Amino acid sequence: MKSANFSKLEHLLNPESVAVYGVSRTPGKVGHEIFANLVKGKFSGELIPVNPSADEVLGVPCVSSLRTSGHKVDLSVIAVPMEYVHQAIEDSLAAGVKAVTVITAGFKEVDKEGAKREAELVQLCHTRGVRMLGPNCLGIINTHHRLNASFAKHMPAQGGISVLSQSGALCTSILDWAAARHVGLAKLVSIGNKADLSEIDLLQALAQDEFTKVIVCYLESIDSGDAFVKAAEAAADLKPVVVFKAGTTAEGVKAASSHTGSLAGADIAYGAAFKRAGVIRADNFESLLDYAMALSMQPLPRGERVAIITNAGGPGIMATDAVVHHGLKLASLGHFTATSLKNDLPRAASVGNPIDVLGDADPERYATAIKSALDDDEVDAVFVILTPQAMTHPAETAKAIAGCVRKDKPILASFMGGLDVEPARNELMASNLPDFPSPERVVAAFRAMCDYAAWNRRPPRIVTRFPVNRHRVERVIHRYTRGGLSEIGEVDAKAILRAYDMRVPPGHLAVDPEEAIATAERVGYPVAMKIVSPDIIHKTDVGGVRINLNSPQEVRDSFELMMLRIPRRIPNANLVGVYVEKMCPRGREVILGMSRDPQFGPMLMFGLGGILVEVMKDVTFHLAPIT
Repeated sequence: MKSANFSKLEHLLNPESVAVYGVSRTPGKVGHEIFANLVKGKFSGELIPVNPSADEVLGVPCVSSLRTSGHKVDLSVIAVPMEYVHQAIEDSLAAGVKAVTVITAGFKEVDKEGAKREAELVQLCHTRGVRMLGPNCLGIINTHHRLNASFAKHMPAQGGISVLSQSGALCTSILDWAAARHVGLAKLVSIGNKADLSEIDLLQALAQDEFTKVIVCYLESIDSGDAFVKAAEAAADLKPVVVFKAGTTAEGVKAASSHTGSLAGADIAYGAAFKRAGVIRADNFESLLDYAMALSMQPLPRGERVAIITNAGGPGIMATDAVVHHGLKLASLGHFTATSLKNDLPRAASVGNPIDVLGDADPERYATAIKSALDDDEVDAVFVILTPQAMTHPAETAKAIAGCVRKDKPILASFMGGLDVEPARNELMASNLPDFPSPERVVAAFRAMCDYAAWNRRPPRIVTRFPVNRHRVERVIHRYTRGGLSEIGEVDAKAILRAYDMRVPPGHLAVDPEEAIATAERVGYPVAMKIVSPDIIHKTDVGGVRINLNSPQEVRDSFELMMLRIPRRIPNANLVGVYVEKMCPRGREVILGMSRDPQFGPMLMFGLGGILVEVMKDVTFHLAPIT
């Protein structure tokens, strides 16, 4: 039984009948290729080509208009020239169509007039309660329903990976990759301009889809940040969600805008949103596919301890470096495992970790090492590396590895090379064993598996609420905004922190040496002194910070020295005074900040503070509220 979210898009993703507008008898035309794919894919439902100038296409009778044909249609696929799209949708709606996909380009991605036309299409569909996919998209594929309503070249094999993509071209690249690597897909949806249906709607639907095991997304923009986080988090609670977000640079943002007419947004905010939602972020197209493959083929690990089995030292070192780089752990093999390996492997073999089975390792030797590692309670996953040498038998070794597969621990392989290992790679993939070109990519994919496994084990998120003196905060903020100031000084910033019940050292603003000394006497020595000026942000750079002042004379001298030297360095700076506060015991300096992202809302920054904050940039960002 499908959820309400899936059933809302049932007619789009799982239609019983499909009409195609713009069907041509000329191969190479978009409409012809879409209809040919439906026919060649052996779609089990009814197909209706709409073409007033033809009697039939590919042996299927045409209709000149859907509204007069008497057909009951779930999905209408529109591939007519841009100026006829509105008319085609009107005809579809008059016939009672339940969902519409607009393949045609030439709308929001082109200009303002195109955006206006696009909005009119959405409004037209909504008058009948119909949802629209596109425009400017490749179409839809549902392998388990034999539906290929796209102009992609091939129908992929059935599998568990579902793809959402804002780029139709990347859809075709993924399809070609899947065919070459023998990877099966469940569904592929090109969302195009997202005029109506977006990644949010499709995430909700695919989260409930029984055939989808992993959701893969290529996105250039997200239109509703809060709704995306909620939808992605709900989906990630059920299955892995992997996202490659393009448009991470200013130039990339500009290119994304011209591609689909969408704004890409701040990359830091996207990272925080993905973290909150449990989304696995891929930094590039290659990683997107690697992560999807690993997550869909192998069980999730219980921990991060890996055993590396290799027939060559160099690749073992490469894998070891990558394990450390990704924050994973080399498993410490148990005494029984080490003893078994020592007895079963040649004397020259290394029985540490990596386990080097030597260049002449036959399939049986590989299988022996793998089984020993899998039986060790200290091992959470096994990486198997093979380099093609004169003595190796890659295809037979792949079969032997497949015989070692277990349901509780993942095995990931890297058969390095090309021609000599290609049959072996096919054997591995046919056995649901993911194979990667290099050890580094094995490790990166396993890191993604660990991250998702950790997400599944996370404790409930409980947000603690505390009293806030909102009146005091609003009073400070109002004073600054009324004066046209955009940055709050230290004195008022600490007043805001106190209003939020955060502990800060006792201190006070002083405008002359006597007031500074009086404050120091009141809070107790030693004290720190910092210049207060709306024109000075980095106080240390101009000599505006003195610490560990232990006497009235030191306070006086520091005050007078600041007032003498700082005007020479910044002649026009407005020096309000100094802030004198109690020195704290030595601790860890941190930086805490907040900004409001236009898409995702309040975002907190936390990390290493102090004078090197700009250099180290050791900070993390999270969407509020945090636990």
